[in-house]
Amino acid sequence: MAKLYPPVGFHFKVVFSGIGDNDIDSRFQSVSGLGVELQTESVTEGGENRYEHVLPVRTQSSTLVLKRGLVKDSKLLTQWCNEAFQSLNIQPVDMTISLLNENHEPLMTWNIKHAWPRKWSHSDLDAEQSALAIETFELQYHYFTLS
Repeated sequence: MAKLYPPVGFHFKVVFSGIGDNDIDSRFQSVSGLGVELQTESVTEGGENRYEHVLPVRTQSSTLVLKRGLVKDSKLLTQWCNEAFQSLNIQPVDMTISLLNENHEPLMTWNIKHAWPRKWSHSDLDAEQSALAIETFELQYHYFTLS
């Protein structure tokens, strides 16, 4: 009987649908923000002073944060962000983020719906440090599904 171990979190792939299939645009060093929260509303009941009712209202997705070393050959992804920030031409896309096994096969896939660039930043340039230049993309999205 094979022993099952939890998968490692460092072997993953990001794919943007609708931007292009440039391989450099699927390589990131970290992905965070795969989360959803249920927003609530408090309602007090007349005559009941011991507690208040907390009711679910809607779901809210976290901001998806993608980080990678700065690359100059990423024309499709940077063009998508440039269009959003320079001319407010927001083109939402769907994405998939796949956690991979040792054979590069997906163990779990997050299907991100309606993602668009919210913030694009670069790390500080400092001659006193020998650190990589890091590019950070913050994306807003509607929701995700698991497969």
